[in-house]
Amino acid sequence: MTTSNTLCIVSTAFVASLLSAVFLVLTQKIHGRYSNDETHGIQKAHRTATPRIGGVAIVVGLIAAWALADPQTQAILGPLLLAGFPAFVFGLAEDLTKKIGVMPRLLATFASGILGWWLTGVSLTSVDIPFLNPLLSITFVSVLFTAFAIGGVANGINIIDGYNGLASGFVTLALMGIGAIAFDSQDMGLTVACFALAASFLGFWLVNWPWGKLFLGDGGSYFGGFALAWACVMLIERDPEITAFAPLLVCIHPVTEVLFSIYRRKLRRTHIGHPDRLHLHNLIMRRVVRSRLHIRPSLSNPAAGLLLALMSLPAIVVAYAVHDSIVWGASMSLVFMLGYVSLYARLVRFHWCSPLAFLLLKPTRTNYA
Repeated sequence: MTTSNTLCIVSTAFVASLLSAVFLVLTQKIHGRYSNDETHGIQKAHRTATPRIGGVAIVVGLIAAWALADPQTQAILGPLLLAGFPAFVFGLAEDLTKKIGVMPRLLATFASGILGWWLTGVSLTSVDIPFLNPLLSITFVSVLFTAFAIGGVANGINIIDGYNGLASGFVTLALMGIGAIAFDSQDMGLTVACFALAASFLGFWLVNWPWGKLFLGDGGSYFGGFALAWACVMLIERDPEITAFAPLLVCIHPVTEVLFSIYRRKLRRTHIGHPDRLHLHNLIMRRVVRSRLHIRPSLSNPAAGLLLALMSLPAIVVAYAVHDSIVWGASMSLVFMLGYVSLYARLVRFHWCSPLAFLLLKPTRTNYA
């Protein structure tokens, strides 16, 4: 594939997504009755009713890229679009009706992972963990593990979708990171697919950030999480010389967010699916962006979104640097996970402490203020 063809595919995805996003904003009066995200709610950070169907623009951008792509790239984007259908539709249904529970949406992402395997025959057969690799040689176990991993990443993207530009900015950077690793492995089909995906999210991002004229919504976040996770699965299975810890590093923020959220909610004896304002991005907004940086309220939302999205860059860069080393990949994954816990501990206790001590010490009510 020539450079000009690649640029054409990527730019088409970007333009189609951007124009679709602008169209959705301009037609808000027509669909807003169903698509608007109102301002009340424990996790709401916006002040005006805003359409939350930005995932539509991303899917339109990706379809446009698929239509222009070469057969090698189409063979990746086509199954991705079809497999992502359950995750996108169930998320979009929640955006429009506000009546789809967390569990059905999560199960839809699992279904997308299974459908991806059914369409392509691809599932995780090695994750560079000795006791898991033999189990993954069993197709049933491999498919279920892949679906579970995809659901975890998708749920993580949905969780971090709290401020303008955060989730879409992260997914854009993460897909560029996966694409860069694929390019280094001379896997041009996956490279172009990842950059087309990133361009679709970037087109939406320009409408979402800074002023939040259109939100990603559950359709966009679950589809984006699935697309990113599926790109990671494809990278590992298509390019065996790449350690599975490289894509884990790329996704370290949403993965750690999911695991730590489950952990702290279990300790606090609250439902793991119950929304709260104790995620890392909520704490950074209150205790860094507003309290430390003193950014005025009208700018604090986009400032927090951009800051948190850019905080994922170090892990993505490290993933690219160590993508051929299991030892370095595993070590750096642990470092970034513990770094997340350390930062969280600093924000809730107002002083630095050992992440292990923070995890092992049962919190009191004042630990998560």
